[in-house]
Amino acid sequence: MTPRPPDAAAEYELRIGGHLDQRWSVWFDGLTVTHEDDGTTTLRGAVRDQSELHGLLAKIRNLGTTLISVTPLGTATAHPAGGGETNGRPDIGTTDGDRWR
Repeated sequence: MTPRPPDAAAEYELRIGGHLDQRWSVWFDGLTVTHEDDGTTTLRGAVRDQSELHGLLAKIRNLGTTLISVTPLGTATAHPAGGGETNGRPDIGTTDGDRWR
């Protein structure tokens, strides 16, 4: 596997505690907002670079919600958000008791 450059666009899935209203998609730079049956919300879509990823993480922190996981799904392509293939990178998660504050 050839690692992607640190500033290359990639698809990401961010899972957070609680359900966010669909209107938050605009605030999260157009990421797809999906309510999961377990009471969490999944944000999924293309992230341009590491700077944008850190900005999204800061928004999650500022909401005061629990960040459960950040999963890179692969290099971003022209397909709609959420269609990326898993590339075998590990899930970077937090425990339920961890909070980004």
